[in-house]
Amino acid sequence: MTMSTGKSEIDVSVIIPAKNERDNLPPLLDEIAEALVGYRFEVIVVDDGSTDDSLDVLQSYGAEHKFLRLLHHKHSGGQSCSVRSGVLHARGTYVATIDGDGQNNPIYYREMLAAMEEGGERVGLVAGQRLGRKAGVFKRYASKAANKLRGAILKDNTRDSGCGLKLLRREVFLQLPYFDSWHRFLPALVIREGYEVVHVDVVDRERAFGVSKYGILDRALVGALDLFGVWWLRRRRKVIPDITVVTDTEQSPAKEDS
Repeated sequence: MTMSTGKSEIDVSVIIPAKNERDNLPPLLDEIAEALVGYRFEVIVVDDGSTDDSLDVLQSYGAEHKFLRLLHHKHSGGQSCSVRSGVLHARGTYVATIDGDGQNNPIYYREMLAAMEEGGERVGLVAGQRLGRKAGVFKRYASKAANKLRGAILKDNTRDSGCGLKLLRREVFLQLPYFDSWHRFLPALVIREGYEVVHVDVVDRERAFGVSKYGILDRALVGALDLFGVWWLRRRRKVIPDITVVTDTEQSPAKEDS
């Protein structure tokens, strides 16, 4: 199955932000390749300053699997920074994100791609929403409270904005204003640009190796400021113009008579 998605020779660019996930990444990459059989795809792993031997593991994997592209941050910039690096280097019509810890199951990409195609150009984002989240009780309650507050303020109709499984049109992704923790507000930012958001329920999995890089307090404190910032951004976008292309600038220039 090959999608007809414009001029790009690649249908989907999968972006994995990862730090110290050497054991989780190879099996996750195998699962992504299996989930996207029939699509033209690439996987971009953005190594965010790992201190283990992730780079060596990924280079060995890439030598045998040509769909893998590897980016490296010398110093850790965080998840949003890593996603942005991947988006700027992506070549696909669609950009899909997934966490590097293996808790997101890429099998849902097929349902998400179908939803994007069915929705047409009006849909800018298909967002996963986790069921049966595998996290500690305090983290689950904190996340639920944060999502409820965010939804009340931003009106993004999204139950779970923190799920790593997302699928966007790359052209829409590039329109979004960038800031740290931007990946947690993608539904609101996409709506701000005049596009619709479709949701797909996904089932969370247990982490097989390693430990979580995020705590409760660090997210809560930073998230409150980010929430106000995104609310301000949405308030400042008053008009979304309906643009009609009158002159196609991609046409070859006319030759002057000599």
